[in-house]
Amino acid sequence: MNNSFSSELLSWFADHGRHDLPWQSDKTPYKVWVSEIMLQQTQVATVIPYFKRFMARFPSLEDLALAEEDQVLHQWTGLGYYARARNLHKTAQIIHHEMKGQFPDTVEELTALPGIGRSTAGGIIASSMNKHAVILDGNVKRVLCRYLCLEGWPDQPATNKKLWEHAEKFTPAENFAEFNQAIMDLGASLCSKSNPACEMCPLKDGCKAFKTGRATEFPHKKPKKKLPVKATTMLVLQNPHSTSVLLEKRPPSGIWGGLWSLPEISVNTSPDSFLLVHGLKKQAEEERWQPIRHTFSHYHLDITPVLISLEKSPDAVMEKGRWHWYDLQSPGQLGLAAPVKKLLDALAQKI
Repeated sequence: MNNSFSSELLSWFADHGRHDLPWQSDKTPYKVWVSEIMLQQTQVATVIPYFKRFMARFPSLEDLALAEEDQVLHQWTGLGYYARARNLHKTAQIIHHEMKGQFPDTVEELTALPGIGRSTAGGIIASSMNKHAVILDGNVKRVLCRYLCLEGWPDQPATNKKLWEHAEKFTPAENFAEFNQAIMDLGASLCSKSNPACEMCPLKDGCKAFKTGRATEFPHKKPKKKLPVKATTMLVLQNPHSTSVLLEKRPPSGIWGGLWSLPEISVNTSPDSFLLVHGLKKQAEEERWQPIRHTFSHYHLDITPVLISLEKSPDAVMEKGRWHWYDLQSPGQLGLAAPVKKLLDALAQKI
């Protein structure tokens, strides 16, 4: 069964697969690794422009390792899941400084590095090093769950274990890199999450879900939980002598870790309290904007922006490394939280 599975899939891939993605030409472990990290929980169409800009800015692992974290996060702004960028940067530094620039070539070595899981390691090794390795990303899980009518949410330990066993079985001894790309492409196209084009699928003759008319039932979904709602107030503090807004660097861990954001206070705290603590004075009444909602994987965050024009430039606030005056007309290369960037862009248009 597995010989038929791989041969039919590879035959389909030759004619219908994606062969011209930017990370598929002049393959190196570095390029494939960056693409694999960007593609985690992000669609190919979204990743392509980010990948091209990232490679133009950091063309080699050494360039990435020697860059400042802010420069890396700036290139990642808008792509989301920023821990990926921080781990990418940390891993580049480890390989450059501790491994003398030698990229690891085993799944075990790669998975010991920040941000690289078993499937990502397999993708890097198979695609860039021509060594047999297996992958199991979201697209692959969907294809296998449907093909086998596999019960259970894919990320449950027992179900995940079965999926790895089947992925190992189906991955051929030869043409494994093409097979890995083929099964991902199938999951991203014909075997998509909604409205799968089963009649056109090269695997339909062996697919249990197709035979029983149950394709849309698989993979089983994670039991839904109602997302809680949190609220915060972001202070948009304007410098009276320029087009600058005060930003604060967030702690390295947690939501938006290491990114620059607007200072936050709780919804029950008066902006005047923040100003008093930092020795600041406003020159007019604050302007409270309509709240905006930003949704994370595990909660909604309702953000109320409050625009405050300061009476004078607060030099005392400029504690090195924590605060930054962000010029709306000439922004630097900083990593910004997505809703913060939207707010700053909206403010820049008003100037």
